[in-house]
Amino acid sequence: MNQVNLKPTQTPLTGEISVPGDKSISHRAIIFGSLAKGETRITRFLTGDDCLMTIKTFQAMGVEIKQQGEHVFIKSEGVDGLKEPKEPIYFGNSGTTARLMLGVLAGLPFHTTVYGDPSLSKRPMDRVRDPLREMGAKIDGRDHGNLLPIAIRGQDLTGITFKPPMKSAQVKSAVLLGGLLANGNTTVIETTKTRDHTENMLVAFGGEIDVDGNKVTLQGRQRLTGTEIEVPGDISSAAFLIVGALLVPDSNITIKNVGLNPTRTGLLDVLKQMGANIEIKETKKVGGESIGDITVKYSELNAVEVGGEVIPRMIDEFPILALLATQAKGKTIIRDAEELRHKETDRITAVVDILNTLGAKVEGTKDGMIIEGGTPLIGGRVDSDGDHRLGMMNAIASLICREEVILTNPDVIDISYPTFFEDLNELQSN
Repeated sequence: MNQVNLKPTQTPLTGEISVPGDKSISHRAIIFGSLAKGETRITRFLTGDDCLMTIKTFQAMGVEIKQQGEHVFIKSEGVDGLKEPKEPIYFGNSGTTARLMLGVLAGLPFHTTVYGDPSLSKRPMDRVRDPLREMGAKIDGRDHGNLLPIAIRGQDLTGITFKPPMKSAQVKSAVLLGGLLANGNTTVIETTKTRDHTENMLVAFGGEIDVDGNKVTLQGRQRLTGTEIEVPGDISSAAFLIVGALLVPDSNITIKNVGLNPTRTGLLDVLKQMGANIEIKETKKVGGESIGDITVKYSELNAVEVGGEVIPRMIDEFPILALLATQAKGKTIIRDAEELRHKETDRITAVVDILNTLGAKVEGTKDGMIIEGGTPLIGGRVDSDGDHRLGMMNAIASLICREEVILTNPDVIDISYPTFFEDLNELQSN
């Protein structure tokens, strides 16, 4: 079994660093670049395993995609140039690839079969299957098309008005991508606004979309044109270094060129409520996405209650927030986050188990957790549980544990942050 032994840090985290490109935006840049006619150039692309699955998916449909590190070049004939894959397409562990591609494949004029690894094969697809079927899609598979492997018989789709029952940008994006290939208009009305990278990316490729608060409408059969995309640093990856600096005394770091899309900055708002010393400086805007620098200094923090509309703005940051809360003064309560049970793992159960193993006092609830602050962490043996964000949470926890943390299966971190350990070591050695 692969493992790393992580010792408590003897030095503060200091210096400047950049994190890899945003995972969500990298996926969408490949999707829209492949659907658009012409040439697309992507810089600062995330080379993590999940995003590479999206590249391989479109290569299997005949799109010319060349990747050289963080640079990707796409040459596509557009939607009409896509071809039926010669064999089933493998999505690995990528839930984003799976859900967004169901929206695309449902509207293409051919048959496709898709499958994933054991973890992805347990994740529910009915949340995108149901609205796509309402549009006319033919989707079938295990549990009536809820679980991979899934077969899609592409059809002429018809636009719908859809109100997602859960707060999920993946669901919204899958329906919008299906709507892009459908006849008529497609409207998605959310109760709480989720990350809007799909809307921004569509406009960057020359498309038109109407956004009115939480209501998004697009016209089907639009033709997109290739363009240049700069991917900002992933704020969900930056979150781990931010929390590391807040936890380790005398730390002072600056993370450069991070995406500051307001639908993704919920964690920063919560950290400020807790008393974190954080300075945010917006430097530019590219493709509808705000980019800037984040400076973080060690801080003594107070507990907070987190729920409501901030939840979808920080849904991927709850594992690292839970770790931070174990060291804050008071009791932190997280609620309205039941969506965490449908990630790479049941993140509520997994986070509770891991942090308690390390010595924390955390209680899971149906839609969140209750965390006792000011609890010293001891250390111990923990597993990533096939979840990249749990792997990084464990590594950051090791910085402040009394004894070493033995992390098994650390390679899963490559999904979103291939240089995580190198970057963390750099901040410790400055």
